[in-house]
Amino acid sequence: MSEKIITLSRHIIEEQRKHPEATGKFTDLMNDIAFAAKLISYHTNKAGLLGVLGETFNVNIQGEVVKKLDVFANETMIKALDHNGHTCVMVSEESEDVIPIPENYPLGRYAVLFDPLDGSSNIDANVSVGTIFYIYLRVTPEGRPGRAEDCLQPGIKQVCAGYIVYGSSTMLVYTTGNGVHGFTLDPSYGEFVLSHPDIKTPKKGKIYSVNESNFDYWEQGIKNYIHYVKQVDEKTDRPMNSRYIGSMVSDFHRNLLYGGVFLYPASSRSPEGKLRLTYEANPMAFIIEQAGGRASDGYRRIMEILPEHIHQRTPLFIGSEKDVAMIEDFISGRLS
Repeated sequence: MSEKIITLSRHIIEEQRKHPEATGKFTDLMNDIAFAAKLISYHTNKAGLLGVLGETFNVNIQGEVVKKLDVFANETMIKALDHNGHTCVMVSEESEDVIPIPENYPLGRYAVLFDPLDGSSNIDANVSVGTIFYIYLRVTPEGRPGRAEDCLQPGIKQVCAGYIVYGSSTMLVYTTGNGVHGFTLDPSYGEFVLSHPDIKTPKKGKIYSVNESNFDYWEQGIKNYIHYVKQVDEKTDRPMNSRYIGSMVSDFHRNLLYGGVFLYPASSRSPEGKLRLTYEANPMAFIIEQAGGRASDGYRRIMEILPEHIHQRTPLFIGSEKDVAMIEDFISGRLS
């Protein structure tokens, strides 16, 4: 007998059977996201042949130059989610305001937030990029168009978070609060197949991931931590290894599997931090906590922060529990 193949759809259905109140709508929504991921994966892998490399010469709400593949990924996510009656409103990194469901389309009970193509500045260099998504149950009355308040909930209210990394293989990782599971896209029959069940990240890692060119702009506690992890000390297994891709999904995915910490501190140039709380920090925080790790802004748990606007920024320290706790100690001055 060959080993049982568990597809993403089958896995979600089996999980929903544990909840008698489940309607199947969430399964359909996840299938829509998986379909969008397959399209984006195809275009990412053939970007140089399909003419979607390069810039559009437009600038998004974040002040970043928009790549052609950014546009494709954003449109693909929106079109996959706006018509099947599962979604009431969406938020994208590429859109200034919330994205309503078109008139005369059915409305659902879920608000979906996403970064359609994280790390897109690396696209033309053939570096791994990814898609981040997470899902809330709406708080506004059902049957009406969703509003911003459906999306401005703390991370602890998430019902699902996940990401897709487009690398040497395409992998979808998600959690609904019952562990973290990874699915690899099998190109031979176009299905996401369970390859990494119940992912657990090490309590202490060997990798730190940060853009050290910003060193002089950081507060002293962060500088002290970086000095510390570079020192040679066999008793504490130092120095740590520096690994930084510049694509958050890729850096996070590696550290999730191997152990380590990803840092994007506030700086004198970006005093509120650079990463977005809603569709970058919160979903990754949900995933890492479910895998046994930790996510912090240096002072508090990321998932307990109440967002004030959809593109709110935050510092982020995320990864193995002991590594993040140590960073908090350096920031507070308990360690120096």
